[in-house]
Amino acid sequence: MKVPRRKLLTTQWQRYFSYSCLRPQLKDIRHLPDRTHPTYHGTSPPPKKIIILTLTETKNNDFLSLNWPSPPKNILLLKKDYSPATTASLIEFAKHIHTTYPSISLILEPPDASTLQPHLPFPIYTFLPPDSTTTYTTTTLAEKVDLTTTFGGDGTILHASSLFASTPHVPPILSFNLGTLGFLSEWKFSEHQRAFHNVWSSRSHSPSPSEIPPARILLRNRLRYTISPSPIHPATPPTYALNELALHRGRSPHLIHISTTINGRHLTSSISDGIIISTPTGSTAYSLSSGGSIVHPLVHSLLLTPICPRSLSFRPLVLPGNTPVTLRLGERNRAREVEVSVDGVRRREGVGVGMEVSVCGEELKREGLRWWGGVPCVMRGEGRGVGDEGWVGGLNGLLKFNLPFGEEGQGE
Repeated sequence: MKVPRRKLLTTQWQRYFSYSCLRPQLKDIRHLPDRTHPTYHGTSPPPKKIIILTLTETKNNDFLSLNWPSPPKNILLLKKDYSPATTASLIEFAKHIHTTYPSISLILEPPDASTLQPHLPFPIYTFLPPDSTTTYTTTTLAEKVDLTTTFGGDGTILHASSLFASTPHVPPILSFNLGTLGFLSEWKFSEHQRAFHNVWSSRSHSPSPSEIPPARILLRNRLRYTISPSPIHPATPPTYALNELALHRGRSPHLIHISTTINGRHLTSSISDGIIISTPTGSTAYSLSSGGSIVHPLVHSLLLTPICPRSLSFRPLVLPGNTPVTLRLGERNRAREVEVSVDGVRRREGVGVGMEVSVCGEELKREGLRWWGGVPCVMRGEGRGVGDEGWVGGLNGLLKFNLPFGEEGQGE
């Protein structure tokens, strides 16, 4: 029987709405379950009370082992900006995670979430405020993120660390080297399936010979800083940095006068372009370019490095990690305010004459099998090597340590 034209159009219209797929929407990160806190196992027995110690107390400077009480379920993905290669890698990784581990929820920063959501056929979580009345803080991320995965270079890892700059409980960071240098990123993206499975499957039991050993963790020390108040700027709360804090002249053409105090005792009043206080992790960054020493990341210490000092006798210093250092801008400064950069990012407010910047190394605390403080980085390897494998390789392969001029420097 011939169907009337109006009836045929109605049938097609109904089928169109019945069988089309709805576009996945961005979801609010606050709807996710609270994060799972992993534990980190070393070779020494756990203490019965909270103690402050350094990673060098583990046997042979070995890494710690990552152990989840339950598999991670909320993963934050961060990528390098303006890089099509990292964007493609993130999309590939996200699709692999969604297909292989469907119970995992993926979190993206607001700009990446709105840009990449059309390319990901599943829901994505973000912390984009739905309206002007909603505010998000880094505390929200610290309460929800189980694991952070970065796609880029060292700058992307620093950005990941900055998102947790106000908390001592930083989630583990799994980083894939897709950047310019990648001294901190040990994993190649071609290894992403094996690397993530190694992290996801790390449990609290001892692996059998046929099982994959737990993921290796390096707790990188951070520094903690505060900036004293002024009539214009309020005091800053304690904040953490992974690489360094630099007090520098910025756009001013004049040298700056800085009074440096160590552990309450006056060290010197210097005239220079500025001063850098860095962690061992940051010793291969701005501090190294300014003539500072290279320090192994397992050495709990602070580095004080001048930037272009007027005096030839002002040399870089390596201090114990728990040493409080204070930098004060002197009254003789022509520039009434100088700039402060933290992990390569300039703070909006500078430091004025008479203000102080107080810096101290972060304390790594341990209670039972739970560690507080530091940035847990997932390291490459089979889980049984010592802590200087990748570090020495990075010095030789990336920084070209002691490479003679005009030679390729073939290793022995």
